[in-house]
Amino acid sequence: MKLPDIGIHLPITDPTWIFFLVLMIILFAPIILGRLRIPHIIGMILAGVVIGKYGFNILERDSSFELFGKVGIYYIMFLAGLEMDLENLKKNLGRAFVFGLLTFAIPFAVGMWVGMSLFRFSVGASLLLSSIFASHTLVAYPIVGRYGLSRHASVSISIGGTMFALTVSLFVLAGISGIYKGELDSGSWMLFVLKCVAYCVFVFWIFPRFARWFFRKYEDNVMQYIFVLALVFLSAALAELAGMEGIFGAFLAGLVLNRLIPHVSPLMNRTEFVGNALFIPYFLIGVGMLINLGTLFSGGETLKVVLVMVVVATVTKWIAAWLTQKIYRMSKASRQMLFGLSNAHAAGALAMVMVGTKIEIAPGEYLMNEGMLNGVVIMILFSCIISSMVTEHAARTMALAEENGEMDMSRGKEDERMMVSIANPETVEPLVNMALLMRNPKSKKELLAVTVEVEYDEAKKQAKLAQRRKSLEHAARIASAVDVPMKTRCRLSTNAATGILNTASEMNATEIVLGLHHKHGLLDSFLGSFAQSILKGTHRQLMIVKCLMPVNTMRRLMVAVPPKAEYEAGFYKWVERLARIGGQLGCRVHFWAHPDTIQRISGYMEKFHSSVRVEFSTMDDWDDLLMMSSKVAYDHLTVIVSARKGAISYQPSFEELPNQITKYFSNSSLMLIYPDQLGDPLENFTFSSPRSQAENRIYDNVSKWVIKWVKKGEEQA
Repeated sequence: MKLPDIGIHLPITDPTWIFFLVLMIILFAPIILGRLRIPHIIGMILAGVVIGKYGFNILERDSSFELFGKVGIYYIMFLAGLEMDLENLKKNLGRAFVFGLLTFAIPFAVGMWVGMSLFRFSVGASLLLSSIFASHTLVAYPIVGRYGLSRHASVSISIGGTMFALTVSLFVLAGISGIYKGELDSGSWMLFVLKCVAYCVFVFWIFPRFARWFFRKYEDNVMQYIFVLALVFLSAALAELAGMEGIFGAFLAGLVLNRLIPHVSPLMNRTEFVGNALFIPYFLIGVGMLINLGTLFSGGETLKVVLVMVVVATVTKWIAAWLTQKIYRMSKASRQMLFGLSNAHAAGALAMVMVGTKIEIAPGEYLMNEGMLNGVVIMILFSCIISSMVTEHAARTMALAEENGEMDMSRGKEDERMMVSIANPETVEPLVNMALLMRNPKSKKELLAVTVEVEYDEAKKQAKLAQRRKSLEHAARIASAVDVPMKTRCRLSTNAATGILNTASEMNATEIVLGLHHKHGLLDSFLGSFAQSILKGTHRQLMIVKCLMPVNTMRRLMVAVPPKAEYEAGFYKWVERLARIGGQLGCRVHFWAHPDTIQRISGYMEKFHSSVRVEFSTMDDWDDLLMMSSKVAYDHLTVIVSARKGAISYQPSFEELPNQITKYFSNSSLMLIYPDQLGDPLENFTFSSPRSQAENRIYDNVSKWVIKWVKKGEEQA
């Protein structure tokens, strides 16, 4: 019996089957290679080799691979800019420049020597080959994101160095192309520079303002995602019009949207999910389909070119990473991260060699021949494999070190369990988003959400309970969108405050987040009987929040701190929460406090949150709240730290707080914090203190005795 000839049906051209096969590769490549401890990025590229025309010719690299491939490389660069810690980048800008200079200059110099001495190329071809060696692409960046290391210093240095090396390489490419096309003169260079400057000004000035306005006006999740994607491609298209590569535009779009899309927001989660699930794998498979492994076995000059290119591209990038490590005394894992992220050659190298194959230097003779094209493509394969494996190893080492460090720091500290009280459907989203910003991103504990119904009429009770449950479901969906588990509770109670307190006790909540309606008339009553009932019923931290705009569009935190707040047991707890908000939003946190309090806050921020931008202003008297109110803008979050009666930092003027808020801060978003009054003693931080060491010991001993005595009384009661 004669077997059917399957070859006549290949390559597959039906769109349905093409998409199905690609999805199967994306699905099974990580599963199979995960068992072998091989990065799945390598699996995507190798799968592209197998199914491409140089493999079994199952699929043809048609326009869909070109389209999705371009989207994929844009996505990689966009995520690199979006997830970057901008403050960390500013602090490491000098290091990034040095690394970029080394990772460009060393491969470039060696490439010139190889091109002119070993390959006997012309000066133009040698310059182009050197640019290919000097440039690189962040193919392994998704690995960094998967391990949660996108804000690590070595990653920021790598990204900064990547942009520098790629920029200079493309400038060299533009110069080579202009020389051979006869378009290189002072006027064209001046026009090119002006277009680049105009483009950068437009993106950095218009994009953030337009995006902030859009996010405030439209809160639909799908609309926001489409808007973000549209900005990415608009930025890429404008970059190409200015004469640069589209990947620069995608990266700049990520930078300008960095502070508008918090790392723990649902929008960030959707953006990463779509890119990592579809577009980036499509790009990697498309790269693999270009690779002809038969070149390795053809022998002769082609094999020599391939071997030399792979060795030079790898060794020179490693030398640059090694020198950077030695200059700045970085760790071995940081050097591996620098080398891993900078070793992969993909989009930039491919674009350059394709340009070289189209530049005609003589009739029928081109700057780059087909043998060089094959050599570059094979170099892309090996560089991507090495880059993925090294980055995976470095990321695993760094993640393990960070986890061990966090475990050491967390010893003796309480286990966070934040509870959100939901009363109004309109406040569900801002309250949950605020809780997500304050939550420890490394925590495995779920968020808690409760809603209390006090309706006595049986007919109305069922309808209101159904509405309450919908609010809880909405809160759970927001939390699940960022992969945060949430435990919900709908409670019947004769009193709202009692229901909240009982639920907090049953669920072991360590802090409570309450919402405040926008109507001014509710302020006095809310901060009166209801808040006092909550404050008297628990010693845990209470945060009352009113948001007039989406949380991610706030530009600054204005924090008013009363004198002696540093002596409260919950002092570092609320400072930590505000530091997390500032870090996630990338906004400035401005503290108004007594000089002694500022000293404590500054020490804590410098030790644990050095990347958060902070400012300090002296406010000796709480009555100076008016002075701070004159500096508060509409898009600021006003944070007022208060205290319970009997607390060390309590002042009689707190009784006028509702009137002051109504008078001075009615048009701004607000957070009112009542810190823990009775909790674990202050951690033994090594900060300078306004008190002497003897006074500190006496204070700590007295605090421990008082807390122990009160807890014993509560147990007996």
